[in-house]
Amino acid sequence: MATARIMLSGIRASGRHGANPGEQLEAQEFVVDLDLSVEVHGDDIEATTDYRAIADEARRAIEDSSFQLLETLAEEVARAVYGLEGVFRVVAVVHKPGAAASLGVDDVSCEAVIA
Repeated sequence: MATARIMLSGIRASGRHGANPGEQLEAQEFVVDLDLSVEVHGDDIEATTDYRAIADEARRAIEDSSFQLLETLAEEVARAVYGLEGVFRVVAVVHKPGAAASLGVDDVSCEAVIA
């Protein structure tokens, strides 16, 4: 069995997360960057983890849940992707562009690692 790193960046999804008033009422944009370690069993799409499934799981974690903390959301995204077959390590960075803009900074993000 071989292993490989798959990196996806800029996965966009809307979700209702935050501790400030109204953040869980109105959906806002989140952006996810992922770095995965996966098993590879040959040169066939079925031999590794499908990029589409990875992106779909990250989006689903953001869209189907609601958390106060960005830290909890990042962990949820990492756990969702970690649950895919063949994945044995995930680093998920979740960016919250709206929070960055409101603070006058370039980025607000949180990284979670599941291994």
